[in-house]
Parts: sequence; C-alpha cells; structure tokens
Amino acid sequence: AGNGRGFPKPQASCTLPVAEGMVVNTQVTSEVADKAQQGIMEFLLINHPLDCPVCDKGGECPLQNQAMSNGRGESRFFESGGLKRTFPKPINISAQVLLDRERCVLCARCTRFSAQISGDPFIELIERGALQQVGIYEKEPYDSYFSGNTIQICPVGALTSAEYRFRSRPFDLVSTPSIAEHDACGSAIRVDHRRGKVMRRLSGNDPEVNEEWITDKDRFAFHYATAGDRLTFPLVREDGELRPASWTEAFAVAARGLAAAGSVGVLPGGRITAEDGYAYSKFARVALGTNDIDFRSRPLSAEESSFLAAHVVLTGPGGGGVTYADLETAGTVVLAGFEPEDEAGAVFLRLRKANRAHGTNVVSIAPYTSRGLRKMGGSLIATAPGGEAVALDELGMTGEHPLDSTSVILVGERLATSPGALSSAAGLASRTGARLAWVPRRAGDRGALETGCLPGLLPGGRPAADAQARVDVATTWGLESLPETAGRDADEIVAAAVAGELGGLVVGGVDPDDTADPAAFRAALDAASFVVSLELRETDVTRVADVVFPVASVVDKAGTFVTWEGRPRWFDAVFTNPQALPDSRVLAGIAEELSSLGLGGPLGFRTVAEVRAQMEELGPWDGERAAHDPVLSTGSAGRDGVALATWKQSIDHGSMQDGDDNLRATARPAVARVSQAMYDALGSTVTVTGDRGSWTLPAEVADAPDGVIWVPSNNSGNGVLADLASPGSRVTVKGAEQ
Repeated sequence: AGNGRGFPKPQASCTLPVAEGMVVNTQVTSEVADKAQQGIMEFLLINHPLDCPVCDKGGECPLQNQAMSNGRGESRFFESGGLKRTFPKPINISAQVLLDRERCVLCARCTRFSAQISGDPFIELIERGALQQVGIYEKEPYDSYFSGNTIQICPVGALTSAEYRFRSRPFDLVSTPSIAEHDACGSAIRVDHRRGKVMRRLSGNDPEVNEEWITDKDRFAFHYATAGDRLTFPLVREDGELRPASWTEAFAVAARGLAAAGSVGVLPGGRITAEDGYAYSKFARVALGTNDIDFRSRPLSAEESSFLAAHVVLTGPGGGGVTYADLETAGTVVLAGFEPEDEAGAVFLRLRKANRAHGTNVVSIAPYTSRGLRKMGGSLIATAPGGEAVALDELGMTGEHPLDSTSVILVGERLATSPGALSSAAGLASRTGARLAWVPRRAGDRGALETGCLPGLLPGGRPAADAQARVDVATTWGLESLPETAGRDADEIVAAAVAGELGGLVVGGVDPDDTADPAAFRAALDAASFVVSLELRETDVTRVADVVFPVASVVDKAGTFVTWEGRPRWFDAVFTNPQALPDSRVLAGIAEELSSLGLGGPLGFRTVAEVRAQMEELGPWDGERAAHDPVLSTGSAGRDGVALATWKQSIDHGSMQDGDDNLRATARPAVARVSQAMYDALGSTVTVTGDRGSWTLPAEVADAPDGVIWVPSNNSGNGVLADLASPGSRVTVKGAEQ
C-alpha cells in the first residue's frame, strides 16, 4: 500500500490510486488476485443476459474478452436456484440513446462522463445494492449535445444507438479514420462502413484536438450524403428545363455560358476542403480573371474582411495561433459573438475542462447566460446586439475580469454584424497582451480563408492589393499577371448581379436562407444570365441554375479541413464514387473548356494530390501582412424597437442533419428568451415581427437586458434571416393576446 502494510483484501485496479513504494501483484503473479478476478467475473455474469450474438457490442466488448480469459467455463447458476433478473428493454434515455438495463455492469462511465465531461448530469445510478441501475430523472429526458459518447464508452451493450441498433456487427465493418465536417473544430472520427454504406461514426482519439469526444451531430449526422435528392449526374438547362448530360457536355455548356455572361462572381460557400478552396480561388483569378470571390455565405462586413486578413490568416499552431492546449492553460477566456456549446463542441468541452481543472475564468459577452456558459462556470457581461464593441473596450488589465498575456479572446463569425466589435477585440488583445482567435461555424471557412477565397486575399494569405504578392502568385502559376481590380465581397456580388453588373455566378454549397439577405440572393440568381451550381443535393440554387454539377461528399473524396486554430486536418476518401467529382476537378474541367475558347487558362491539376502539390509549391506569404482598418462602434442605444439576438443551435433544421429523425428529435425546443420585465409585460407566448416576417414562439425568462429578445436561428420555418429579420436589427414584440 506504500506504507509497508499490505491491503487486507484484493483491490480493483481501476479505482486504486498509485502510491510511492506500492507493491503490485496481478492475476499473473498472485493466485489470490486471479481467484478474485474469476469471482468478480462470475458475479457480473449472474444476471447478465449472455446475448452476445445479438448484442451491438459483440465482437468489441471488454466484458466478452474478460469472460473468455477470466470467467468460468461452466456456470454454477442454475434455473433451480433462481431466474436471471430481467427488465423490459430497451428504454429510451433519449430519442437517440437506448438502455438495456440487464447488460449494465454499473461501471459508472456514462454517469461520470455526463457529470464531469459534458456537464449534463441527467444519467444517474439509482437504487442501491442489487437493485442499482442507470436511470434518468423523472420527467426530465437526457438532454445533451454529447450523449453519443456514453454509447461509445459503455464497455458492454447496455447503452446503444437507436439508429445503429441491430444494424451490423463490428467484424462486418471496415473502419476509415476521417475528420468531422460539421464545425471548425477538426474533430477526429472513425467511419465504419459496409458494402459502400456508412453504418456508424465513432470518435477518434486525438489528444491535441478533440481528445476522445465528439458532438452528437458529428456522430449521427451523416445520412444527408445519401438522401433521396442526392445529385448523381450533371444537369444542363434546355428549353427552360434541366436534363441529364454527360460530364463532357456539361463542362462545355458551362464554359460557353460563363464566357457569354462576361463578368462572373464566385461564391464557394464554407463547406469546402482547403484543396477545393484553392481551386475556387485559382479558377476565379485564372479562368475568369476576377477577384469577385467570397466564401462567406452568411452576414458579413468589410470590417471582418480586414480583420481576417490582418489578424487571422497564416496564424496556427507553432505560428502564434491559439490552440486547444492554450485554452486549458488560460487564466481568462473572453467569448464574443461565440457560443461554444452550440457552435464548436470541442471548444466547449476544453473550456469546461479548463474551468474544472484550473479555474479558468470564462467571460461571455452575450445577451444572456446560456446553458453552456453555466456549465463552464462562466460569467456574463449582458450585452445587447451592437453593444459588443463597448463591452470589449471596457475590459482591460484591471477590473472585475482582468486580462493578461495568459488570456485568450475567442471571437465568433457573428461579431461581423456588430460594427466596431472586431476592431475592439483586436485593440483589447493589443493593449493587454491577450491572444486572439477567430472561431467560425463551418468546417471549410478557415481553409477557404487560407487559400484566398476572399476578394482581398490570394492563396497563402497574400494581399491581393500588394503588387509583389500578385507577381509571386502569377509566377508560380505561370501567368504574366493577375487581376488588379479590387474584388467584390458576397453582399456586393449579390447586389451587382441584381443590378445587372454581373452576368454570371458560380455557386458552391450555399444555402440562400443562410445568406445575409435570402430574398436578395434569390433575386441575384434570377437576374444572372448564367448560373453554374456545384452541389451535393437538390437546392434552391440548383433549381434555377443553368448547369448543375454533382460534387463529392466528404466520404467520397480526400481533402483537408483547417481548424479554427489554423491546424490542417488531412483525411482520405472513404469510398470511390465515380458519379461525384471533387469541386476542384469540376472547376478544372470548366477552366480547360474556357481555355479552349481563348479565355483564361487551365488550372494545371486534376487530382487532389496535384492540388496539394501546387499549394505546397506556392507556400505561405512571407511579406508584410495586410493592415487592419479599424471601425468605430455605432452603439446600440437610441433606436426604437427591440434588438434581435440569435444564433444557430447545434441541432436544428439544418440540411446536413437530414435523414436522422432520432437526432432531430433531440433538438432543443424553439423558445424566445426575454428579460423578466418583458416576460411580465408580454406573457408566455410572444409574436416577433421583423421586416421579413413574423414568428410566434413560447417565451422564457433569461437574464437578458430589457429591450432584447433572443430566438434560435434555424429551428422554425426557413430561419431567422429568411422569415424574420437580420441579426441585430430592430423588431416589434407583442404578447399573443395583445
């Protein structure tokens, strides 16, 4: 025991802390330990159903392995001595997690994960002694964005997935490591597949990124890639109708249409790999001769463009960028325009771990204290939309939340809609020595930034306005020059198309309802004389496009996602799907046809490996970074109406969650959150009216400022941007009976 005295009886190794001088004997060296292990194994199997042939865990079950190595060959438990304890099964712990109670060995892994890791303590051990079992609180289902981790860490088949249950056997599956595509965290996953079909996804183990945990969206939301509306062949419009076409014909039609359109804008979207982002960037400059390209399919600002070029691009691990490890060692972490539990699950888990282990002070500049902030032990600086810049300006090296060189400031993409906020965040980092990081929502956003999918940036973080940077890229690409005219951002591209200043659009995976003004985006699609769509499934864009190319999903291609840290995360294709090409290959095919028409030139690659080789040859920019043009805050006071705050919840009506009804059923209900005073005045149901429509929602009280209402972005209708108003704008709110 480390004190010269032996323990009076054998100890369970998994619960015994190691002490200096301890003498350890195992079943290999001790008959007592060996007999104890056999006894415990017999005890565990007394009421176990022994249904290994039908159990989802069969073939990868530690209990099964230990029963073989340490169990008795014959049972001493006979029917005459009593019957095994049984329970009705399964019971729904949630819509996604099912429990077979008789398989449970009471290891408490699931309860410890829920209480200690995710902070959702709705699974508990109930009863005592032989009656002890896993259960949930009465009338309170297990509500967690991380519930699937309990299934994976369960050492037996007690917790199973409603989706995967009885679908396959572990030894039937082929496993391929990959990277999750639902957020910018870069979480490692394992894709298990059989005969060309993904059967399940599990968390990978990467201590530097997601450790061994993933969100339920990363785990269960993969059916969208095999939905019934998946595009499987190119389409071209003829006599007003889309018809199937060969790849060769589609390339030729697209090239002729873009050539006839004249000026063209490129909107790649934020779901692309870095290789595809590079292809879009090169396609715009080489094939189309334009800087009109922007990956941001959401509300944006010129201030954000300047901020990204000056403070984000080219930062990464080893290059001054903030990492997951830095979050654990930070004294204070400030969140601005960013809700980690909903928008970056792995970041949330790291911040919760940092708070529990090291007392990290998490400070959120937000309209109310979210559930995630409470679980991180955080503090709220209650702020109305538009007031974030003032809140950031008031922080410093003294006060209630002092910052220093150990501190980290995490800003989300939503801060782009708050004038002056990004400039204030950069100023706060400069005057306190705190480190600054940008955390977007989409997996491809950071890679698109690094590869030049912005009007003011070329690949490798090169400023498009810098003559030497243009020469650098043009020389590597074998060109005489690159376009010098300043490009348009996404909002300006849309406005130019509506005004007839742009004749064509090349659109990647962009959902019109995610854009800053969905009605204007649809008007731009209608106004453009020629639209090329690169898409996975049928969308509002493909329905009006002149040429539609089916592109590969994340399991059908190799590529790289770049995390919010700036860390590249390479992955290989799970399947080879000849019916869908990577965006890079499609763009290369169009560019070759344009070149044959005397426009631009070929891109010089056809495979992902060739794209990577070009990216490596070009390398990062080593010249002077673009300067940040600070913007002063306009504030949020002195305006009529109620300020609208919103963000997307982790599980909602997003199209990438299609196909898994069990996951969709775990979405949190759509409610409006208001202050106590507003709730007292309005009642339990409110109608919110903006310049784009109205929503009626149940209301709940939050510690929000008066004059602010928060609603989820994508849990009703077509979403806030399409059906209600822009984030931060003024809306009217009435009680249901008013």
